[in-house]
Amino acid sequence: MRSQNDGQTTDPQVETLSPACRVEISNLDYSRDGVEIFKGLNLSLREHRIGVIGRNGSGKSQLARLIAGLAPADAGEVTVNGVAVSSERLKALRTVGILFQNPDHQIIFPTVGEELTFGLVAQGMPKDDAQAKARVTLEKFKRPDWYDRSIQTLSQGQRHLVCLMAVLAMNPGVIVLDEPFAGLDLPTTLALSRYLDGVTPALVHISHDLEALGDYDRVIWVEQGKIERDGPAAEVIAAYVEAMRAQGNGDDFADL
Repeated sequence: MRSQNDGQTTDPQVETLSPACRVEISNLDYSRDGVEIFKGLNLSLREHRIGVIGRNGSGKSQLARLIAGLAPADAGEVTVNGVAVSSERLKALRTVGILFQNPDHQIIFPTVGEELTFGLVAQGMPKDDAQAKARVTLEKFKRPDWYDRSIQTLSQGQRHLVCLMAVLAMNPGVIVLDEPFAGLDLPTTLALSRYLDGVTPALVHISHDLEALGDYDRVIWVEQGKIERDGPAAEVIAAYVEAMRAQGNGDDFADL
């Protein structure tokens, strides 16, 4: 969700790379727990801000995990900026980051400083340098006192911010957002949206919040593992809303 600048910082740059977004999904087959999700999926993403919409169970979250390299395809390939993300994991850590709906599924360390340092060390950075960069990142987000702070003392929105800082510190070219604002109150959503509006990496944003994607460069509507519609945000969102309203007579609940 975009908002008017209310005087708060909107551009906490963290040495991000150029906003390259070259996601290639080629002839992809993917099943989970014996259920086919995608069959022969082909998709090429180049835009700076890309939204992904669709009903629950349509395959959106699986698509996010595939782009981030967290799930290997059964057949075909997913590359991000030339990196085969599921097999070249070290390169993938430098190329694509992901923010999940629940930050507790992402955070693994007890303090903020440890959480920010971990990804940098995993990329191959010496621990002392990683700790220094974690502190620089916190300074840029005006949270220098968070380095030794316990994650347990943070609100849900603050934990989302920790995840965002941890991802940005790793300098990815692309960030995948899988419903990062679900369950947050409006002020927290607006604050995190301002941060995301100011970051350099390209965004692939999976969301049920259609308003949040209204000024994106491109929106993709996923329906039962297939691309139902793909194009300018306004056109795809309007088509999706019209289709959902047409089906909103109570007969479609079995598919939710």
